[in-house]
Amino acid sequence: MTSQARRVGTLLWGSAALTLAMMTTPLSAQEAAEAPASSVATLADIGVEIPGKGPNDPVMTDQEFAQGTEIYFQRCAGCHGVLRKGATGKALTPDLTRENGYDYLHSFITYGSPAGMPNWGTSGELTEAEVDLMARYVLLDPPQPPEWGMPEMQASWKVVVKPEDRPKEKMNDIDIENIMSVTLRDAGQIALIDGGTYEIKAVINTGYAVHISRISASGRYLFVIGRDGLVNMIDLWMEHPETVASIKIGIEARSVETSKFEGYEDKYAIAGSYWPPQYVIMDGDTLEPLKIVSTRGMVWDEQTYHPEPRVASILSSHYKPEFIVNVKETGKILFVDYSDLKNLKSTEIEAERFLHDGGFDSTHRYFLVAANARNKIAVVDTKDSKLTALIDTGGQTPHPGRGANFTHPVYGPVWATSHLGDETVSLVGTDPEGHPDQAWKIVDTFFALGGGSLFIKTHPNSQHLYVDAALNPDAAISASVAVFDIAAMGGDPEADPEYTTLPIGEWAGIPDGQPRVVQPEFNKEGTEVWFSVWNAKDKESAIVIVDDKTLELKQVIKDPRLITPTGKFNVLNTQKDIY
Repeated sequence: MTSQARRVGTLLWGSAALTLAMMTTPLSAQEAAEAPASSVATLADIGVEIPGKGPNDPVMTDQEFAQGTEIYFQRCAGCHGVLRKGATGKALTPDLTRENGYDYLHSFITYGSPAGMPNWGTSGELTEAEVDLMARYVLLDPPQPPEWGMPEMQASWKVVVKPEDRPKEKMNDIDIENIMSVTLRDAGQIALIDGGTYEIKAVINTGYAVHISRISASGRYLFVIGRDGLVNMIDLWMEHPETVASIKIGIEARSVETSKFEGYEDKYAIAGSYWPPQYVIMDGDTLEPLKIVSTRGMVWDEQTYHPEPRVASILSSHYKPEFIVNVKETGKILFVDYSDLKNLKSTEIEAERFLHDGGFDSTHRYFLVAANARNKIAVVDTKDSKLTALIDTGGQTPHPGRGANFTHPVYGPVWATSHLGDETVSLVGTDPEGHPDQAWKIVDTFFALGGGSLFIKTHPNSQHLYVDAALNPDAAISASVAVFDIAAMGGDPEADPEYTTLPIGEWAGIPDGQPRVVQPEFNKEGTEVWFSVWNAKDKESAIVIVDDKTLELKQVIKDPRLITPTGKFNVLNTQKDIY
């Protein structure tokens, strides 16, 4: 065992021993806040040495390598993988990076690319010294992170308020269905903002860089998961909503969901991690970890072993007591039957690498997910548990978020995705009964503002389709949003629909930095659309609200607590899978 492995093992087991005695004892809010966190909070906190350091390696001290590991986790691992084997982003293993060389890497990190690589240097997110450091860092072998199993999960598990001590009825006057759960990325918090009054009702400490918020089937509990694998369960019925249970399910993670099928509402929660590659099913009232399942295994097409098949998006089926678990690197979609955890059954569907994010069609029967590094959209039937179609997007890299459902004036019901690599939007026909000739095909592709789009959004009560371009290297493009009039979309593939450009960043009135506009999200009525104006953590950010009918500015929310706002999740829309 290396000294690094011994040191990490000591940290992990020391933390487990310290907190194991209190894992089933409910804590007060003050005790929970003061309780020691697990020693290894994120990959950035792992004590590392330079692996396999040789005489011909780039000059880098242990301290620099540790700093590079921290930056890599915070900025790069999500796309390129913990082991740097690639997925949404290209592989960054030394056999490839050394072929490209230091100058190429330095330039690429500095300026980014229209294919979705952020311009870390010119945007000011990384200093010149940090760009230099990262160009050298990726020329070396990546460190091997530790595992995270049941002992570590149980040691991190906290029940702050026992279920029997929670309110028996709603104790506040908050319109919960119209609450926006807003990720404050670099603050490690979420803000609960009233969708009617625009008032910040609460700011709650959570995990690092919360990735998503999900709502229980009853609409009472809000679940958030950070990139550090920390899950917070927040009771929205309390006089002042706050965390009632938490657990750390891994060292890097992205997805959480709850059981929604009739008879299983709020019974279970599930979370998936990027590292270790696995998912865990938990008790829906307390987050007690019940079942851990590894996703390591064979890639579906090559039948070769992959050590890091990360769990990407997870959804809850409306047709069966099943979770839909998307495994990125192996290209498999799992239908996990949670009706009997002791005798767990899972249907494995071979789809395509590298599964990322997606959402239901308007009927909630079909799930469409982007295999973005393969430029494909996989469609599965959640009623029959089968692969319905594998759609080629024509060389583009789809990044839909959950996508956008609307009725096209020519093609009928469609689901839309934008792309990382170029400025196009693609529409997929989703009506096999009413429009069988268009079903599960790209029926139209047209241009929006530019590449680097992360989210596309509409609402059943809206006649507009919104497309961001948050990762575009051009500051003017990344601070704007394209809006399409759905009723004006024609059927002529040679005539692209026109769009209106909303200068969201300009409307925010932020003079410093390079703020990026990201993730349109509707209020519960579908009459307003909210945008995050995401700036550097030491600069001013904002939320900009637009009237959906007139496309005019309605409100700008600014507050010192709004630090790097990114994702926003309306409670009702998220609970009911409305998008």
